[in-house]
Amino acid sequence: MTIEIIGVFIIIAAVIILFAFEIFPMDKISFCIIAALLLTGLVSPEEAVSGFSNKAVITILCLMILAIGLEENGAITYLAKGLKILKNWPVVLATVAIMLIAGSISAFVSSTAVVIVFIKIVAELREKYQLPPGKLLLPISFASILGGSCTLMGTSTNLLVSNIAARYTGEKLGFFEFSLMGGTFLVISIGIIALFYRFLPKNTGELSDNYDLDRYLLTLTVEEESPLVDKPIGESFMFKETDITVLRLTRYGYDQNLLNHDLLIKPNDVILLHCSLENLQKMRGEGYFELEQEEKDHFTSTKTTQIKKVADSDKKDKEDSENTDENLLLELLLLPGSRFLGKNLTELKTMLIPRAIPLAVNKRKKLRILRNRLHQSNHEFTKLHVGDRLLIQTKPEYVSNFENSNNLAVLNQYEGRTPATPFKRNLSILILIATITMAATGVFEVMTSVITGTLAMLLFKCVELNRIYEKINWQIIFLLAGMIPLGIAMSNAKADTWITEELLALMSGQQPLFIIGLLFLTTMILSSVVSNNATAIIMAPIGISLASGLNLDPKPFILCVMFAANFSFFTPLGYQTNALIYSMGIYKFKHFLVIGGVISLVLWIVGTLLLSAML
Repeated sequence: MTIEIIGVFIIIAAVIILFAFEIFPMDKISFCIIAALLLTGLVSPEEAVSGFSNKAVITILCLMILAIGLEENGAITYLAKGLKILKNWPVVLATVAIMLIAGSISAFVSSTAVVIVFIKIVAELREKYQLPPGKLLLPISFASILGGSCTLMGTSTNLLVSNIAARYTGEKLGFFEFSLMGGTFLVISIGIIALFYRFLPKNTGELSDNYDLDRYLLTLTVEEESPLVDKPIGESFMFKETDITVLRLTRYGYDQNLLNHDLLIKPNDVILLHCSLENLQKMRGEGYFELEQEEKDHFTSTKTTQIKKVADSDKKDKEDSENTDENLLLELLLLPGSRFLGKNLTELKTMLIPRAIPLAVNKRKKLRILRNRLHQSNHEFTKLHVGDRLLIQTKPEYVSNFENSNNLAVLNQYEGRTPATPFKRNLSILILIATITMAATGVFEVMTSVITGTLAMLLFKCVELNRIYEKINWQIIFLLAGMIPLGIAMSNAKADTWITEELLALMSGQQPLFIIGLLFLTTMILSSVVSNNATAIIMAPIGISLASGLNLDPKPFILCVMFAANFSFFTPLGYQTNALIYSMGIYKFKHFLVIGGVISLVLWIVGTLLLSAML
């Protein structure tokens, strides 16, 4: 063993410790790796920064942009909207169906984006149909991991392994080359979840307490010219949107029966809604309610916010250009001593004009407590208390007035972006399908296909560059850029050759079944401690070298590392979606250890048998 090999092993050991104990963020660890490799002379300066220009990294970056475009335009939520039909299904069947849907979408879209959207959907399923989130979220995370293992663009790990394979063997993985095997793993895991789902927690906690699901109360008054007049409330957008809850409809001072979905909406009806900020902005942008202006440069409003679908598209476009681009939304936290305490939204309007217009209030108390207070009037219901959050529309020049207030805290500032339209949503889906088709049919290689798809997203304004800069997970990009030189250093120092020689001596005379099984198990265990991408970069060259030393086909070894690096189930540490679910406080470590452990054990056995059969 040379000094260079020892140096590489020391750096790898340090990296594993840093990842396992989360001593530094991922991007900082990446810079540590680059600096350590440069200072020890294990890589040249060009090789140290080669990760930033690596084809796999660029491809992953473009895939992230495509996922952002789909999410920004509501495409993922639209594709998953049909889940409300599961409300009458047994929980176990609903879990199976959701896993199939999540797994299918994750084969082509970032698994993290899919899980985030499904968290919101599960929150609605719990709130409206009492489906327990504890029975759904962990299976969704597992399904997204398994679904991502079915196609080349399903996860960044697949692309990295394919790129490493091309460098060592000159042969890339095909787009659907391993889909049948990945689909088999998904079906087996769904079956295991169906058998063990009773061990998942029922969980009665509020998802909104654990995840950023900010929801606001909004009072709307129906005008005579509204298209909602004489329309059954059950057929209105308020009941079709899963992220909107109608709390009360008041007519001439009397509350109406919301259980009667055939109840016709009448002029001057006052409707109290509970909805997310995303849907509030969407309704505002699509003209479902309008803010009146009496003077050119000042906000005024004498009524509660009005449901008024703007009929003239030219007028709406003009108003959007005049108002939306110049205005922004501020989220304010009410502190003790605020002059807004005890006021309702109607009273606030006279206090804030001309600087701002109050749109909605996020009550500090939970929804189930609020529902117990529905006997109160709308004005009483929306009275502000300490800890409530107020959403206002204002202009940039007035922001400092609220920031400098002693009894208010500005929590967030939202730009008045134009909400997504069905056209943009469908166009985003079409661009994704075209990208997948180009890559799958071989018209272009994967990187060229995703760059073309990204360009289409930008040209058709399905996503803006400023949103890309905000929403890209740059930690993953820097992680990959730092880990790729580590793989080069292993090759430069002949560390991968040394490991292969030692393994060959250990496995001399052993059956391919044993060799594949040991490689699969080692990779899977390493992936439970460090990230799946880091595991793939370390283990893929070893697997390929091992196959070469044994004079065996390298393809089963390549697939072995790829699948095993993805299959991080028995701890919440190795995969981002598991960490996200675990951080919500619904699950304990034992849920991953027991249920994820059973899945890992079964997939290890099945994977070993299937991959060794290819030799």
